[in-house]
Amino acid sequence: MSFQLDVTELLAGKRLDAAVAEVEPKLSRAAARRLIEQGAITVSGSTVKPAHRLRVGERVRAEFPDPIPDRVVPEALPLAIVYEDSQLVVIDKAAGMVVHPAAGHRQGTLVNALLHHCRELTGIGGVLRPGIVHRLDKGTSGLLVVAKTELAHRDLSRQFKARSVERGYRALVRGRPRADQGSIDAPIGRHPRDRKRFSTRARVARRAVTHWSVEERLGEITLLRVRLETGRTHQIRVHMASVGLPIAGDPVYGGGRRASAELGLGRQALHAATLGFDHPETEERLRFDSELPADLAAVVVELRR
Repeated sequence: MSFQLDVTELLAGKRLDAAVAEVEPKLSRAAARRLIEQGAITVSGSTVKPAHRLRVGERVRAEFPDPIPDRVVPEALPLAIVYEDSQLVVIDKAAGMVVHPAAGHRQGTLVNALLHHCRELTGIGGVLRPGIVHRLDKGTSGLLVVAKTELAHRDLSRQFKARSVERGYRALVRGRPRADQGSIDAPIGRHPRDRKRFSTRARVARRAVTHWSVEERLGEITLLRVRLETGRTHQIRVHMASVGLPIAGDPVYGGGRRASAELGLGRQALHAATLGFDHPETEERLRFDSELPADLAAVVVELRR
């Protein structure tokens, strides 16, 4: 669903969220505000804040995602389970698997597989994202924790919000860093012209911090250790590209389709290698590590020759 309107004198001076709710009866002002913050509603091609005051001549455009199912069907899909108890399960997600249903991905997701594996998961934290407290991009492999009870969901969500969860990644980037380590402190928000992308130059952005260090130099490719201090969407991919070290194989932030096929990967060379958090029930500190998957390990071996 989408609509477009040109701002006339009747709408000039009004807040964007109020104006959208006024012209689109299916949307409440709160719903309009959420869509604006998500970048689904733009003004003259740019993302703005809900409080933006409209001016004559501006063009408001809204693009809503396709509807997604109101329930998720369990599917018998393979899962690499690293740890599981009555409160949670830690998965080593394969690259190519979407975490939860969304527009264009209604089946074959991690949630579909989890509902088949954990019958008691239904409804924990929501209908479409049961148990999910954090996500990995489709093309990113690695460790992800899922809550199996409301207690675990609340506590793990609290830990992520408090930034006490340890999240370490290994990444192959294009380029040769001048230093052996560094930090990137740059806010991230919706790209001003492409709402499917994120950028460090967004008009509406949130603070994001990424720390990195060189693990191994492999010519024009460098293997990095990356640690997240915050957890914004596409954070590592956006941050590394912003400093001239894009993730190898990244079709969105790494140079397009040609770059995505340069190492024969077909996905971004990013792996969630370390995950540490306090157990929601016992409060014991848990820490998990995952080796590079076969496709990334093969690239490293080839680059060493």
